[in-house]
Amino acid sequence: MQTTQPPLSMIRSYTWADLLTLGNASCGTVTIFACLSYLAGDQSRWLWTAFVLPLVAFVIDSLDGYVARLNAGKQSRIGADLDSLADIVSFGVAPAVLGYTLGLRGLWDTVFLTYFVCCGISRLARFNVTAETLKNVATGKVKYFEGLPIPTSIVLVLIMALLFWLDLTGHAGHIFWGGSYKVLHRDFHPFSLLFAVSGSLMISTIKVPKW
Repeated sequence: MQTTQPPLSMIRSYTWADLLTLGNASCGTVTIFACLSYLAGDQSRWLWTAFVLPLVAFVIDSLDGYVARLNAGKQSRIGADLDSLADIVSFGVAPAVLGYTLGLRGLWDTVFLTYFVCCGISRLARFNVTAETLKNVATGKVKYFEGLPIPTSIVLVLIMALLFWLDLTGHAGHIFWGGSYKVLHRDFHPFSLLFAVSGSLMISTIKVPKW
């Protein structure tokens, strides 16, 4: 006779690692809110929140794996999926929205930003499917990442923070570093190519040792 699993109680099923993962997702969400606030006309220092919180999310993302290993005896039924969904928000959508906020708003820019997000989603989906086959039999840990991990997008955030500090982004009427060009009569900022490169590396088959 087939047995059915009891209903999954969300609150009771959370582990400490899961709560950290939700903190990661919260950082990404508030980053997006900060960008929307800036686009709505709030020209205050509030936008700096959008540069700081992804760094906080990066630290939390590193901690939740450590905490999960400390509590290996209490496995989360939703931990892996929860982590992937949080990473999409903080290291996929949030950096893309930040780039758009800072001036990457041409048609081709939005194509590359969207491509970047889709690559991040695809990379995490592939990892969830193949993680078991990538594990070291002796340690039970994943031996390497296939494609760049999506948290590496924090590099793009740091670059944009530096450009914003130097007034080299397209905010407040400034010209984005690298200039702006017309391609088929549509605006294009070469800087957006960095998002395309980052996304392409995520879905590549290069092997990155797991830290």
